[in-house]
Amino acid sequence: MHRQRFYTLSASCPDRTGIVAKVSGFIAEHKGWILETALHAEPSEDAEHRGRYFMRVEIRADSLPFMLTEFRERFAPIAEELQMDWKITDSAVKKRVVVLVSKQEHCLYDLLARWQSKELDIEIPCVISNHDTFRGFVEWHGIPFHHVPVTPDNKARAYAEVQRIFDEVGGDTMVLARYMQILSPELCAANPGKIINIHHSFLPSFVGAKPYHQAYHRGVKLIGATCHYVTSELDQGPIIEQDVIRIDHSDSVEDMVRYGKDIEKAVLARGLRYHLEDRVLVHGNKTVVFR
Repeated sequence: MHRQRFYTLSASCPDRTGIVAKVSGFIAEHKGWILETALHAEPSEDAEHRGRYFMRVEIRADSLPFMLTEFRERFAPIAEELQMDWKITDSAVKKRVVVLVSKQEHCLYDLLARWQSKELDIEIPCVISNHDTFRGFVEWHGIPFHHVPVTPDNKARAYAEVQRIFDEVGGDTMVLARYMQILSPELCAANPGKIINIHHSFLPSFVGAKPYHQAYHRGVKLIGATCHYVTSELDQGPIIEQDVIRIDHSDSVEDMVRYGKDIEKAVLARGLRYHLEDRVLVHGNKTVVFR
């Protein structure tokens, strides 16, 4: 990460010649200083259609003669010509991350530790939970805590309240830190590309309760975790990050649960960081992650 302030342009468009030339030429025309570039061409499975081109460019903010509003206005014709899905963000503006949690504490504790140490340089305007378990811990950190119970009879109202809180605090991203509820389709649809989840990588082989117990009895040799975007299709959203740990016959169920918690924390933190730094580009269900 650079010490100086920079803008991050992230984009994807149909592949063609001259994409990099047009984008870098626009930046150079305005004396922009490119600090870092990552590029990827994804070929099409259909020979009759073009593939997809992905790019991420960091530009030193003080090298440009205008701010982001004018950048967007000036760059818009080029983006339209290239049929580009794009955004540009400012490293000086901290992302506001709302954390959702139920009764498992490991991911919440890890995120707050990384936030407090500024390893994750973000703002956490609030934590939302369907239980009151972690109120004292969260409020001890000076973070507002919202208890929003979820029952079979009140799900629509509960998720409308989650959305209200998210909007009220100006949330940019919602992180499900072992939030053990299925979000409503309406909440997912209202926040595309803004909700991140972590779960064990056993899905779909070991669905339901006690996945580690199921895996133990099947004699698995690898356990892991997956960080992905949330969509209305359960656990099918675009994948951001994954990792695994090798185990053997000497490991107990309790060992597996402990290993699983460790890897869930690490994978969630990495996935969230990639998202916050605009290193994840999504087209359909395809993700390109510039690490």
